[in-house]
Amino acid sequence: MSTPPRPALVPASPLRRATLRALAALVLVTLAGPAGADTVPVKAAELRLEEGDLLLTAEFDVTLTPALEEALDKGIALYFTIEFELGRTRWYWTDEKFAQWSITYRVSYNALTRQYRVASGPLGQQFESLDEVQRFISRVASRPVARAETLTRGVKYEAAVRFKLDVNQLPKPFQINALASRDWQLASEWYRWTFVP
Repeated sequence: MSTPPRPALVPASPLRRATLRALAALVLVTLAGPAGADTVPVKAAELRLEEGDLLLTAEFDVTLTPALEEALDKGIALYFTIEFELGRTRWYWTDEKFAQWSITYRVSYNALTRQYRVASGPLGQQFESLDEVQRFISRVASRPVARAETLTRGVKYEAAVRFKLDVNQLPKPFQINALASRDWQLASEWYRWTFVP
């Protein structure tokens, strides 16, 4: 009994080898994802009911990486988002979401005036130093996130908040940098806690 002949291997072209290496690197970077990101610690987060509103207060320990500082100095705007969710787990059905809220800050630097600008929607503020900017974007103070009448008294709710650099709003070449470099990633994990009205 004879074995069938093996097909001859054709050497890959240099272009094909380079393409395969680039694809493999992209897959590895994508799988690594934000795990290599600089983690932003959560200092505090709480909810309280006041005058018919559920108010969120949260604070993060935000420090921009040298690469992000350099990008700002070169005129690239950075976008930072704080996200909040309030829900309830149910054993008999899918989890129920009661409230979702987010705010995005656009941070830019003007080399002529040597001032930073932080804008959210049409509103903006000027700052003299990056430290002031970091303090401003890292805090949420008594922000209404839901109406009190939508909650049931005595029921346990799960609250979650996080802070992140929104890399999707960066110019395209910098989005690739953000995938490949830890210096371009800045985010907190979801910080979760229980709230009972």
